[in-house]
Amino acid sequence: MTATLGATPTIVLVGHGMVGQCFLEALAERGLTATHRVVVLCEEPRPAYDRVQLTSYFSGTSPEELSMTDMEFIEAHGIELRLGDPAETVDRDAKKVIARSGLVVDYDILVLATGSYPFVPPVPNKDAAGCFVYRTIDDLLAIEDYARTRTTGAVVGGGLLGLEAAGALKGLGLNSHIVEFAPRLMPVQVDEGGGAALLRTIEGMGLSVHTGVGTQEILTDAEGAVSGMKLSDGSELSVDLVVFSAGVRPRDQLARDCGLAVGERGGISVDEQCRTVTDPSVFAIGECALASDGRVYGLVAPGYEQAKTAAATIAADEASFTGADLSTKLKLLGVDVASFGDAHGTTENCLDVVYSDSRSGLYKKLVIGSDGTLLGGILVGDAEAYGTLRALTGSVPPVAPESLVLPAGSGESVQLGPTALPDEAIICSCHNVTKGAIRGAVTDHQCTNVPEVKKCTKAGTGCGSCIKVLGQLVDAELEAGGIEVDKGLCGCFSQTREELYEIVLALRINSYQDLLDRHGRDSARGGDGCEVCKPAVGSIIASLAPTIGASGYVLDGEQAALQDSNDHFLANLQKNGSYSVVPRIAGGEITPEKLIVIGEIARDFGLYTKITGGQRIDLFGARVEQLPLIWTRLVDAGFESGHAYGKALRTVKSCVGSTWCRYGQQDSVRMAIDLELRYRGLRSPHKLKSAVSGCARECAEAQSKDFGVIATSNGWNLYVGGNGGATPRHADLLAQDLSDAELIRLIDRFLMFYIRTADRLERTSTWLERIPGGLDHVRDVVVEDSLGICEELESLMTDHVANYRDEWAETIKDPEKLARFVSFVNAPDTPDPVVGFVPERDQIKPDLPLLTIGHRPLEGSAQR
Repeated sequence: MTATLGATPTIVLVGHGMVGQCFLEALAERGLTATHRVVVLCEEPRPAYDRVQLTSYFSGTSPEELSMTDMEFIEAHGIELRLGDPAETVDRDAKKVIARSGLVVDYDILVLATGSYPFVPPVPNKDAAGCFVYRTIDDLLAIEDYARTRTTGAVVGGGLLGLEAAGALKGLGLNSHIVEFAPRLMPVQVDEGGGAALLRTIEGMGLSVHTGVGTQEILTDAEGAVSGMKLSDGSELSVDLVVFSAGVRPRDQLARDCGLAVGERGGISVDEQCRTVTDPSVFAIGECALASDGRVYGLVAPGYEQAKTAAATIAADEASFTGADLSTKLKLLGVDVASFGDAHGTTENCLDVVYSDSRSGLYKKLVIGSDGTLLGGILVGDAEAYGTLRALTGSVPPVAPESLVLPAGSGESVQLGPTALPDEAIICSCHNVTKGAIRGAVTDHQCTNVPEVKKCTKAGTGCGSCIKVLGQLVDAELEAGGIEVDKGLCGCFSQTREELYEIVLALRINSYQDLLDRHGRDSARGGDGCEVCKPAVGSIIASLAPTIGASGYVLDGEQAALQDSNDHFLANLQKNGSYSVVPRIAGGEITPEKLIVIGEIARDFGLYTKITGGQRIDLFGARVEQLPLIWTRLVDAGFESGHAYGKALRTVKSCVGSTWCRYGQQDSVRMAIDLELRYRGLRSPHKLKSAVSGCARECAEAQSKDFGVIATSNGWNLYVGGNGGATPRHADLLAQDLSDAELIRLIDRFLMFYIRTADRLERTSTWLERIPGGLDHVRDVVVEDSLGICEELESLMTDHVANYRDEWAETIKDPEKLARFVSFVNAPDTPDPVVGFVPERDQIKPDLPLLTIGHRPLEGSAQR
C-alpha cells in the first residue's frame, strides 16, 4: 500500500504527543494545512494527551479530560491521523516513510517528534518480575496490577518523575522508598537547602529517602521476582516492587537508522530552525532533538517553541530556537516546588537571599546580581509568588529582594501583584506569552474573561502554572478600562459570598430556593442552582441557622441537597466508597473507658484505626449502612460527631500544660476543651483548626492554626490566620496577655467576622492576606470594634452555642433520617459489592479495582 507523491506537497509528522499536537496547530495557524497534505504516524492507540498530568489517572482523571486533541480540529484541517501505526523505516533518498502497517508515504517535509524513552540503569535483574518504568498509561496499569499483592516498593530516581512515581506507590498503599544517586532530591531543580526542605517534608509523609547511594543489584526470589535491592553503600532494602525513574533518553533510533546525525549522548542534531544538520527536508522537535545550543530539552515549553519554529520555517517565515527558559513549577507529593532562571547561582558575583523554615518545610532563595537584577530562584513548600518572580527575572525588582521571600504576615514581606510587571515579562513560558500580549487580548481583541484570553493567546493552556496570574491580569486590565468585572459567586448569583451572607442575615432568608428566586441572576431564578453556590449557600444558612430560624441539622429538608459529598452521610468518603468515622475527643483528652469503646467498635466492625494529627482516632472502612450502628455505640458511650467531614471546626489540639508539664504556664488542656466544645459544629467557609500551647515551647503548634492560643505568665496570646498543608503560613499575633473571658470574646468575634466576610472555600490564612487592610483591619474590627459590629458578632456566636445539637445523635433517633443511610434505595439491606478490603499489617486496606479506560485495550508506546 503506497501513498504516492502528488501535486500537493506532503508533510509527515512522526509521533503525536504534546509537542506534535502543538506543531499541527502551528501549521494550521500559518495556513499550511490548506496548502499541504499532512500525515501523522502515531504509535499509541489514542491521540495526543497531557503526559505532564499522567499521574492524575490515579485520582480518577479520565482520558477524555487529559486529551489535548480536538478531533474536530483534525477533521477540519484534513489531517490524516493514523493511530497505532508508527513509522518503522525512513528512506531519505527516496523521501519515503514506511509505517508498521505497510503504508508507504512519500514526503516533502519530514518532522520527527518521537519523544524519549525511560533510562533503566544496567544493574543485574533489572528486567525481573516486579520491575517497571513510569512513562505511559500502560506502565501505570501494570504497576497498579502488580501492587495489589505487594507491600513495599522502591523508586530508583529522586527527580520530577521519581517523586511522582513514589507518590503513586504511596497512594496504592505501599511502604515506599526513594533511592537517589545524587546527594539530594531533585538535584537539577533545587540546591542543597531546597533539597533539605523537600526531604524533611517527604519523610514526614512516611516515605523513606536514600540519597547519595546508587542501585547495585535487584535481588530476586526463587521465582525470579523482585525481593529486594542492594545499594552501593552495601545496605539492602526489602522490597517487592521497583520503579525505575532515573531520567529519559532521546528516542532517536529511527534517525540513526536512516543516517541522520545524532549527538554523542543522543538526540537528533538540529540547527536553529530545528532542521536536522544532515538533511534540510527533515526536522526534529521535542525530546528527541539535540538543539543548536547542545542541549536536549525535556520540558514541554521548549518543545512547543521548537514546534512553532519548525512550522514557521516550513512556511518560509523567519524563526529560530536558540535555547529556552527551564523554569518549572510543580506540586510533587502535595509539595510546591519551583525553580526559575539561574536557580543555582552560577552567575559571577551573584548573591543569595534565603528564607528557610525547617519546621514548616519552607525554603525560598532568590539569586541577585551585583547590580540588583533578579537572576533566578528556588521555592519549596510555598510557590505562590512563582508567577510574579519568574516574570521579574532579568529586571531589578521594585522592592528589596528580602521582602519577596519573607512569609506573609512577617511584617517585612511584600506581596507584589502581576500589575507591577513590565509588559515584556513572560507570563506563560509554555507558549511564550507576555504580559503585553495578555493586556492586548483584552484591549485590542475585546476578551472579557480568562477562557477568551486563553483562546486568543494560548496562555494558560500548557502546564497551567500561570492561570492565577493570568486571571489577575485580565481583571486588572478590565477594571482599568472601566469595564465592570463580574465577581459574582457563580453563574447563578451576581453577588459575592460575603454579600449573600449579608442578604441572608438581614432578610432572615432560610431557604436556598428563596434566595435564588429573589436574588439570583435573572437567568437562574426558578432553576436548580449549581454545584458552586449550593454548598456555599448551604454553609451560610447552617452558620446562621439559629438566628434566621433555619434548622441546624444539615440534612433536614432542602438543606440535604445543598451539602458536599462528605456531609451527605456525615462521614468522610474514602477512595473505595467506604467511609471513615471520627468521634470528637475534645482537647485530645480521653478516658481509658472511652478508648476501650473505640477499640471494641473497630474490632466488631472490622475497621482500620489510625491516630490523626489532630489528637483523635480515625476509624476507616465503614459501609454507609453501618454508620448509624457505629454512631449509636459511640453516642451511648458519650461521644459525638467530630465534624471531620464538614467545613467546620475540626479539632483544638493541646499539650498537657501546667497540670503536668514543669514548663507549663496555664492549663492548656482545660482551655482547649472549653474552646472545642464552644465552637463544635460551627459551619464556616472552610475547615477550622486550632490548638492551645501551655507555654512558649509551643508543643501544640498553635501558630500553624486558623486560631491558636499560647499561654504566658500573664494569660493567653491569641494568634490567627495560620495553617499547615500545601501552603504553610505562620499565624499572626492578634492580641496578648488575655484573660480567659477576653480570649473567648475575641475568638468569638474573629470567627464570626471571618465567616461573614470570607470567600467560598477560603481558609483564614488566605482571607487574612486578601481582605483590605489585612491583620491591622481585622484587629481594628474585632479588638477595637471600629465598625461597631462586635455586639452582633458576639450575639451570633451566642446563638450558635445555645442551639448546638450533635448531628449523629439527631440522626440515630429519627427513623426518617436513618432511611438515607443505605447503599441502594430499592434494596436497603444490600451492601455495596464494590466496597471491599484486603488485609495489611494486621488491619485492612481498600481493595481497589484496576484502572480501566473504556473497553479498549491500552497499548503503550514511547513514540510521542
